[in-house]
Amino acid sequence: QVQVAESGGGSVQVGGSLRLSCTASGYSYRGYSMGWFRQAPGKEREGVACIDRIGNEHYADSVKGRFTISQDNALGYLQMTSVKPEDTATYYCAADQTMWCGLREHNFGYWGQGTQVTVSS
Repeated sequence: QVQVAESGGGSVQVGGSLRLSCTASGYSYRGYSMGWFRQAPGKEREGVACIDRIGNEHYADSVKGRFTISQDNALGYLQMTSVKPEDTATYYCAADQTMWCGLREHNFGYWGQGTQVTVSS
């Protein structure tokens, strides 16, 4: 059973930076694809970024050029820069053992509990 956990959330000012971390524990010699999703109050959860097992990255249009996803074996990161108030949300890390990734929830079978990111002006 794969367990996923996020860390690194907190408060940040508009225009600032924050890095979220994700760990996926559980044996998988094939590695993982990883994704980041977020859910703002009153809104549906949306895909932010994902990286597949061979390193291809995909981003939502709203974060392109500002967020960077990376992965090192079972460790994943989301580097957030030039943050905006609309980036305020609970951020979830997700993992799966499939080769490819996408920004839809059904692409991932394992989820973390979420970490809160609040952007203030």
